[in-house]
Amino acid sequence: MPRTIKKYANRRLYDTTASKHVTLAGVRELIAAGEDIEVVDDASGEDITRHVLMQIIAEQEQGGRPILSDGMLMQIIRFYGNPMQGMMTQFLEQSTETFVRQQQVWQEQFRDAMSNTPAAAMESMMKENLEAWGKLQRSYMDAVVPGRRTKPG
Repeated sequence: MPRTIKKYANRRLYDTTASKHVTLAGVRELIAAGEDIEVVDDASGEDITRHVLMQIIAEQEQGGRPILSDGMLMQIIRFYGNPMQGMMTQFLEQSTETFVRQQQVWQEQFRDAMSNTPAAAMESMMKENLEAWGKLQRSYMDAVVPGRRTKPG
């Protein structure tokens, strides 16, 4: 169930889950953290999520490094009203989902690779060597010292 954000007539946004006012940047942070949101107009109850999401994207595209190039934006604009508009929407959604899944797989592989660093491998070998050395010492002591027997292991 999405987190509900109310937008008041004075343009303020209110996070009903956290019971506090939030900024547009705060809503962006919620979304970036994986929260699904819905934004409703407090007076009319109208769902204005899309409008707020477009505002967030417009702000993000203004500063720093934009994701949407001018050429890409022009191509998207050209698809509005085109009989292929629905297919374009589907294509963009599927492409983004595929990209996100690939990124998650890459991050998992990277995490696995980092946990198998030479230092981690050396640490594992050292533990194994210490255990083997301890067993050897116990075996030797058991053989050399008459009547001494320790637990196996």
